[in-house]
Formats: sequence, structure tokens, C-alpha cells
Amino acid sequence: MRYQGGCHCGGVAFEVDGELTEVGECNCSICAKKAYLHWIVPPHSFRLLKGEDLLTTYRFNTGTARHSFCSRCGVAPFYVPRSDPDKIDVNARCLDNVDLSKLKTRPFDGRNWEQAKRDRDAGGA
Repeated sequence: MRYQGGCHCGGVAFEVDGELTEVGECNCSICAKKAYLHWIVPPHSFRLLKGEDLLTTYRFNTGTARHSFCSRCGVAPFYVPRSDPDKIDVNARCLDNVDLSKLKTRPFDGRNWEQAKRDRDAGGA
């Protein structure tokens, strides 16, 4: 399935291909404050259609994650996640015509990031 999405002002637009049935919800400081719902996809499934010139990137802590947001409206539609730096993390809240209530939400304990990543990679919680 192909999904369209973008920021609030429409300056940044993208499309992504994949099966969207589940999203992650992280409780770390930045994800909680942004209310991010994570859909991590391989880069070949994601296409930025417009707005590369409007994107601003924020990095903190290890500097691995590249948090992109629109410099006009401030919305963060996607980023490169620390947990999977070879992938794109799409904010499902920025997808058009998606009923979020129909998606399974998988919690991720980002406040205890290292242990949560080990658990996730081992197939646990």
C-alpha cells in the first residue's frame, strides 16, 4: 500500500510504501513531547516528494538520530532513528487518511533506551 503524508503547512511532502498495521510509541523525552507514533521503514520504501530545503535537523545525546522537522510549521513528519540508523522513521500522525485507532500500538521504553533496544532486538517487549 502507498501512503502520502507531510507537514502541517504542506511544504514537506512524502510517500511511503508498506504494510501499516502497527506503530511504536516511545516514552523518551523527545518522542513523548512530539507525540510521535513510529513506523520504521527501509529507505527504498520512502520518497521525499518536496520540501528538502525546508527541513531542519536536530541532534542530541549520541547524535545518531537525525530529527527532521519543517522549518516553517515545526511539524516532524519523519526522521532517521537511533534504534535503526539505516532506516526512516515515519510519524504515522503525519500520514494522510490513516485511522490511527485501527493500528496496534507497541510501547517502547525509551526512558530506558539501551535495555528496551536489547529487548526489542531479542524479540521481547
